[in-house]
Amino acid sequence: MRIGLLGTGTWAERVHAPALAEHPGVEFAGVWGRRPEAAAALGEKYGVPGHADLDRLLAEVDAVSIALPPTVQADLAVRAAEGGCHLLLDKPVALTVPDARRVVEAAEAHRVASVVFFTVRFGGEQLPWIEEQAAVGGWFTGRSDWLGSVFAPDSTSAYAASQWRRDKGALWDVGPHALSVLLPVLGDATAVTAVPGPLDTVHLVLRHVGGASSTLALSLTAPVAGGGTAMELRGEAGTVRLPERGEGPHAAFHRALDALATAARTGEAHPCSAAFGLRTVEILAAAERSLASGATVEV
Repeated sequence: MRIGLLGTGTWAERVHAPALAEHPGVEFAGVWGRRPEAAAALGEKYGVPGHADLDRLLAEVDAVSIALPPTVQADLAVRAAEGGCHLLLDKPVALTVPDARRVVEAAEAHRVASVVFFTVRFGGEQLPWIEEQAAVGGWFTGRSDWLGSVFAPDSTSAYAASQWRRDKGALWDVGPHALSVLLPVLGDATAVTAVPGPLDTVHLVLRHVGGASSTLALSLTAPVAGGGTAMELRGEAGTVRLPERGEGPHAAFHRALDALATAARTGEAHPCSAAFGLRTVEILAAAERSLASGATVEV
């Protein structure tokens, strides 16, 4: 499968490009970016062409890997799907429900496969753990803390310059990660209540279709010394905790590439397809409405 990379920023440089170049099952075929000079430089590093013309790249590949802000991802994903390209998307798929729905509709209309890259959902220890807990069932509550320090005063994060993260906060940046683990285990959400915490921190309470509830604490402004991630489930099987990540996103991205290749070959939708990405956007949008109104919102 020939894959083109859309994007030249930090995430593209650190994760997408090296994984595309190394993966034995795909051919890294080119780079497009909003700055042609950056696309040329990144392409040169891996011996592939940098494109100023997006349509030309789309015509030469079977799939695209998108490493761009969600503010622009939806439009480009629709354009790629219309060109017959399979989609490896980043989270969140979009920042509005209508935009996320457009991606799903384009993928369905043009019969292309889609996978949304949630780093934890594709983790080497996390993926089998999620599948195991979903099979166990009988869960009563779930708790997910995702406390990042991207915008903390003493942060050295490579993503501190990300304007969309600064504008939309932890709800939209790390909220999708928490949902990508909780939903497949506890079931779809039926209602959400959101309350603000310090700075961009937000606390969510979800009701799930099976009767369980979950709580999420999300932040990009936690003190470096107090940040971290954790997930805990309690139910008939006792108490279990999500294994800590022992690898970076690079290995997880390789698994996402495998998932896209399988979905494209078989025609079977992956659990993390664009449709799942849309559902997470619907829940996050409902959480925003809850923050504004102070009320529980059905989803």
